[in-house]
Amino acid sequence: MWTLALDQGGHASRALVFDERGDERANHSVAIATERPAPGRVEHDPKALIGSVHACLEGVARSLGDEVARIGAAALCTQRSTALAWSRRDGTPLSPVLSWQDVRAADWLQKLAIAEPEVLAITGLRRSPHYGASKLRWCLDHIPAVAAAQAAGTLALGPLASWLVFELSAGATLKVDPCNASRTLLWDLAARDWSPELCARFGIPQGCLPASTPNRGAWATLRLGAYRVPLTVVTGDQSAVPFAFDATPRRAYLTLGTGAFLQQPLDARPSTDTGLLASVLWQDGDAIRYALEGTINGAGAALAWLAERHGVSEESLLERLPRWLAEVVTPPLFVNAVGGLAAPYWRPTLEPKFIPEGFIGASDLGAQAVAVIESIAFLVAANLEAMRVSGWAVDEIVCVGGLARLDGLLQRIADVAGVCLRRAAQLEASAYGAARLANPALPPLGTDAEFAPDGIRRRELRGRYAEWLEVLRR
Repeated sequence: MWTLALDQGGHASRALVFDERGDERANHSVAIATERPAPGRVEHDPKALIGSVHACLEGVARSLGDEVARIGAAALCTQRSTALAWSRRDGTPLSPVLSWQDVRAADWLQKLAIAEPEVLAITGLRRSPHYGASKLRWCLDHIPAVAAAQAAGTLALGPLASWLVFELSAGATLKVDPCNASRTLLWDLAARDWSPELCARFGIPQGCLPASTPNRGAWATLRLGAYRVPLTVVTGDQSAVPFAFDATPRRAYLTLGTGAFLQQPLDARPSTDTGLLASVLWQDGDAIRYALEGTINGAGAALAWLAERHGVSEESLLERLPRWLAEVVTPPLFVNAVGGLAAPYWRPTLEPKFIPEGFIGASDLGAQAVAVIESIAFLVAANLEAMRVSGWAVDEIVCVGGLARLDGLLQRIADVAGVCLRRAAQLEASAYGAARLANPALPPLGTDAEFAPDGIRRRELRGRYAEWLEVLRR
């Protein structure tokens, strides 16, 4: 049996088809635009986004021809904290697609009379504007069409995945999976359903949310030319990553993309006392798996921030990074608060800056770029230490994502964290992990490079790491 994976990400939608051996038989991608209409606002055009998904399906159908008939199952993975509002009558979007990066409701959330420990105990998450609740509340308060639909009883609100399924099923399925639902600040980890208490506290009408169901089920039937393929799995992009590989004890998985996400899969809900998150990885019937997760907002986004301030393209900066990482010996320190400082510190309003602060206007782009890279390594190390304090040791990390191509970044993480890193043979692991969830017979991905801690470099880097920690403490 062949397997189709739909991967809807922040830069593009993709459809990939894998045969029984895990070899790629088709791959079609369509870029999507990201709009930033005002500070803190990051969004996508919903019609363009669903159009890109349909175009990917059509592209795969054209590429495979009659071999489409060999596809027996499909999976969908999406950006977890991205959300929107739509009409449950016909699927018409009533809001933009608000990206996980969007923090437009940060001030409202900060003033909301709800305690962080209360939110953490129910959801496993910190009270952050990156998650869905404050975005959905903003839509209710500021978009007349959303308020009108609520009054008419035709409003649907929820994660991006739930709207995509609604559209792909021609309005037959108004459901959401736990991985995406749990990224809204409205989902109760213990009850495995929406929290009436939190819906009331955030002012979100619970009746407008899609029904919460396990990841595996009958979600939709996809059209690929003259053929039909059952969509049997829906999950989050990061949630799918660990399932692309063999399950190995004391291993964590690090995605290095626009943001960075460090996950350690666990069979029981973990404690979040050390600044980390308790995330849902997978639910099949009553069986459920979790992850202890550290999130970093400023990975690729921090390099984009730096490129914009120097008036250079991201492509140009990334092209020169390997040389800078090999040559720059003593970069400044960088307080990486691009998008807000996330785990394990949770300071959403902190501003990014270089130390000494004079570096912010300096012409030495190379030194600043290396400082940004080192800050990513330092944040990974801080999250890894929080995992250890929580009682979950990590012996090795498997790395995926676009920035995992940077040897200099992976070596620095290995050096400062003191663990072995392995780079996945396939860096875009979300799609493959989703495919393996739909078809467990697929073989796991392997790794093709290893980065072990280097004693001399480790001492030097740990010294700068100690200085960086002191800067954050102050």
